[in-house]
Amino acid sequence: MKEGRRSGFGIIGLGRFGLALAKTLAESGAEVIAIDGDENKLRLIRNHVQDAFRLGKLTKDALEETGIGECETVVVCIGEKVDVSLLTTLNVLNLGVPRVIAKADSVEHGIILERIGAEVVHPEMETATRLAAVLLGSKALDMMRLNDDYVISEIKVNKHLYGKTIRDLHLDKYDLNLIALEKEPNITLPGASQDEMLTEDDAILVIGKFADADRFERKVMNRD
Repeated sequence: MKEGRRSGFGIIGLGRFGLALAKTLAESGAEVIAIDGDENKLRLIRNHVQDAFRLGKLTKDALEETGIGECETVVVCIGEKVDVSLLTTLNVLNLGVPRVIAKADSVEHGIILERIGAEVVHPEMETATRLAAVLLGSKALDMMRLNDDYVISEIKVNKHLYGKTIRDLHLDKYDLNLIALEKEPNITLPGASQDEMLTEDDAILVIGKFADADRFERKVMNRD
């Protein structure tokens, strides 16, 4: 983590949701700090993230030692232990992290998290891949995770591509496959021709790995 400015993401808790989120963010080139009390879980992510720390107790002092307080965004992925979730979230907030998101396993849990100042994500309604796309600034209109790696992404065509064809997108270079071209009003063209011209309000529906879809958006869709 670079000193002097806040950057990157911190993930606390490497259950199924936290592990998928940390992996997705890291594979997209983001700086990630991962924290968990189980070395076996850390071993699954250690080679993917910038830093991984084993903490038995998630006190404010222990968290500060990891440097997670310098992250721009921290996601607390501890849902099943409500007391630990709330205290950990409060400790992260007290470290001055600008954006703290916490996983909630119930409506009541979410209400309390919001009252102490955290944003809330409900895993039964939000996949880790969808949250990662939001955190990374994706302009995909919608995203559906098929498994830990593959997604179906609906991407709005921007002004840089008006007048170009589907062939000009070079989807094959990004290991993405076109499912359909969506044109207004309410027209969907499955398996559209490579010569089909892109116009305002069009959207493309593609399938591929999340990291490749993210790379495509950055390079071709001029997201950055």
